Amino acid sequence: MADAIFKTPFAASERWYEPRTAEAGGYRFIVQEPGEGYRHAVTPEEICQRLDEAPRELVRPLQVVQLSRLTRKKSLFPCYGMQWGGAVYLYPMPADLIEYVPRPPLPAERNEAAMFGGRWKQTAAGLWQLVWTEQAIKDYYLNNILFHELGHLHDRRNRRHADRERFAEWFAVRFGYQPSRRAGIRRAKPARRRHHAK
Repeated sequence: MADAIFKTPFAASERWYEPRTAEAGGYRFIVQEPGEGYRHAVTPEEICQRLDEAPRELVRPLQVVQLSRLTRKKSLFPCYGMQWGGAVYLYPMPADLIEYVPRPPLPAERNEAAMFGGRWKQTAAGLWQLVWTEQAIKDYYLNNILFHELGHLHDRRNRRHADRERFAEWFAVRFGYQPSRRAGIRRAKPARRRHHAK
């Protein structure tokens, strides 16, 4: 059966990619235009490099990584990523890397953004902004969002949404965030010995 498009009332439409046989191995990229005023946070090359650093068994079930387009309908249900079958979909960011939120951030949202360098700011109009730098947004996607969605690929036990999200969050911290920080610490040591400023 060819790739098909499935729609539900609760999620944005995405292309379903038919699973391939285990012998095919590896994963492939689908890159869509991000949409006017948006940009992809990471490149296929950056994703490949990050996944090459992960244990092979974590990446094995992954078949497709799609850098998706942000349509008007999808913008009504904002999210950074999604997993469906053997595919991971990563959604674009505003081109200026500033997200506008009509409510104060929840403590978990504030903490998660801070872990990766995102800063919450309140505007004079009472709106909230989540502001990213180039380095911070790449860190967030490569060491959190990507591994969160991979976690869903590995979750064969949980059925409730809350349990699936809790598992994916644990997976992202364990296999994305923590290894990236250990690698960062190892890379930073020589710089400190040379007395370079951060």
